[in-house]
Amino acid sequence: MLNEYLEFAKEIALCAGKIMLEYYNDSIDLNYKDDKSVVTLVDKKINSYLIEKVKEKYKDHSVNGEEESYKKDSEYVWVCDPLDGTGMYVNHIPVFVFSLALVHNGEPIVGVVYNANEDKMYSAIKGEGAYCNNVRIHVNDKSLGDLGYRTNIEIFNNDIIDEVSLLKELKSSSTISSIGSVARSCMAIATGNFSCDIFPGTSHGNCDLAASYLIVTEAGGKVTNIYGEQQRYDSDIKGAIITNGISHSKILQKVKKYIKH
Repeated sequence: MLNEYLEFAKEIALCAGKIMLEYYNDSIDLNYKDDKSVVTLVDKKINSYLIEKVKEKYKDHSVNGEEESYKKDSEYVWVCDPLDGTGMYVNHIPVFVFSLALVHNGEPIVGVVYNANEDKMYSAIKGEGAYCNNVRIHVNDKSLGDLGYRTNIEIFNNDIIDEVSLLKELKSSSTISSIGSVARSCMAIATGNFSCDIFPGTSHGNCDLAASYLIVTEAGGKVTNIYGEQQRYDSDIKGAIITNGISHSKILQKVKKYIKH
């Protein structure tokens, strides 16, 4: 059954990719959510398409989407970020992906992240490893301080982490970036190109992270909240630290110094 769920997720992802690329070069109408993040017609169109397809095929499942949800009394929830990296998308910078996971009782069991720009489908089933276009992928073995240890820090309009102070401390032991899509950054961790991502997002943060959690952990990495704890992915999360696993505790120690509350 998990393979069937994975194929369903891949089909949705490929359709989402077509929608993204169809509108990518157009002038894009913007709206802003309460947290001042950007939302577009494309986000909403993909999210609605997912709900329509889940209702057709898995009537007893729920959908938790970043833009729209479909609530059922179900232990199975499809958790989706229809367009992760919307800020990049609207500025015609090709750093954006589609993210979808099937979460069972809070734990991701199937996940896909699709990079339509490169036609790369990242996927995982719990306990069966992580893949990109059906080729097995693995995290790297770099430690914090090693040459080539790269950390992506997500910059948010919130008061959770003093990101500027954290960045100043980390830059002596890691190359720092902020590419504008946490799911894309996580795929770089899963394939060994990055080593760490620090994500302070909370509200709807599970939509950003559910699929990435599974793919990174199945690739040999580690994911916790910003306090070092495991968490559910069918509801709001307490941020995330995503790493190759080797220096996870050291990263947590640094992050905890700059948590504001």
